[in-house]
Amino acid sequence: MTHSPRRMAALLAAMTAIAPFSIDTYLPAFPDMAVSLGATQVEMQQTLAFYMAAFAFMMLWHGALSDALGRRRVLLVAFAIYVAASLFCVFATSIEQLWFGRVLQGMSGGAGLVLSRTIIRDLLDGPEAQRLIAHTTMIFALAPAVAPVIGGWIHHAFGWHGIFVFLTLYGSLLFAAVWWLLPETLPPEQRQNLHPGELARAYFQVLTHPPFLALALTIALSFTGFFIYVLSAPKFLIEHLGVSAQSFLWLFGPSTLGLVGGNWLSARLAGQVSSRRIVGLGFAIMATAALLNIAINLWRPAELPWAVLPQGLYLFGISVATPSLTLRVLDLFPARRGLVSSCQSATQSGMNAITASMLAPLVWGSTLSLALAMAGFLLLGMVAFAFRTVRWPISGSADKR
Repeated sequence: MTHSPRRMAALLAAMTAIAPFSIDTYLPAFPDMAVSLGATQVEMQQTLAFYMAAFAFMMLWHGALSDALGRRRVLLVAFAIYVAASLFCVFATSIEQLWFGRVLQGMSGGAGLVLSRTIIRDLLDGPEAQRLIAHTTMIFALAPAVAPVIGGWIHHAFGWHGIFVFLTLYGSLLFAAVWWLLPETLPPEQRQNLHPGELARAYFQVLTHPPFLALALTIALSFTGFFIYVLSAPKFLIEHLGVSAQSFLWLFGPSTLGLVGGNWLSARLAGQVSSRRIVGLGFAIMATAALLNIAINLWRPAELPWAVLPQGLYLFGISVATPSLTLRVLDLFPARRGLVSSCQSATQSGMNAITASMLAPLVWGSTLSLALAMAGFLLLGMVAFAFRTVRWPISGSADKR
């Protein structure tokens, strides 16, 4: 079992990273997969949508189950299912079979994301929790950058089936790491009842709580301003910017630097600057990036490196604000942190699924329309946070965390 903060951060980051690896690793193989499976581009896009819909649905349950059964047990079952699902994708011979495998991956792949934050809050509070969330995210930040690059290399060497072999091995390593290294952080006396009536009341209380909805939408909408580029990466990079399937680092490289830098700054500011000011700084950086993105697309042709720099700055702003926002969400219902984390993550994943299946195809037609979509999502996120702040002001003690 590991209790070292650095080792804990590395393990939690690896657990969380399975989600972006599941999304980003196979993106460079889309054209070849479409030919191999006899699928259209839209049908290939639905492999993302099916994954994210299942991901969002199970997000609602990972935390609640862990509140009753313990964090470690839920993680072990989830990673075992993920390994089986990835193997199923390896042997898929039709787009329908791939859809099914992606649903199973989505149902199991979100446990690490939900429970990593919950485990941190089980162990720590205040600035210490904010720092560990930020440090975990700094390590996790490598995943979106390296996943499509690794996927491109594997696809070039072994074909698209090799990508799902890689995901099978990754899931197996996570299962072993949780089994041998992760302590149980929820004592038996603090566990909740899984009685359907009590569980239904808890979900209803959280999902109808206006401060929760405002904060969850703040995080979801703001992040979608960047994530729409991830979902549109084949169009944005290959068609609009003319890069190869092995060169997705052009998008994910600057984004990784932004993610690492923003979380580093958030960790440095924890305990020194109020939560409200940290969130405000994050929004100011995101707004600057969104406006810069629009200006570049209005006055310059779509070309590297200018077309990808605003995304890195935008993610820097998100990373500054998110640790503070996440702690605010978790502390709304201290006895049900797993369930609250589930509901918050499901909100984000549901937004991702809607964006993947409906919104991304509407805006990926040009780099300018993508830039306007980023600004639009950010504006909606800022409105949600302003609604939370004006209607339900945060107490002074909470604000200083």
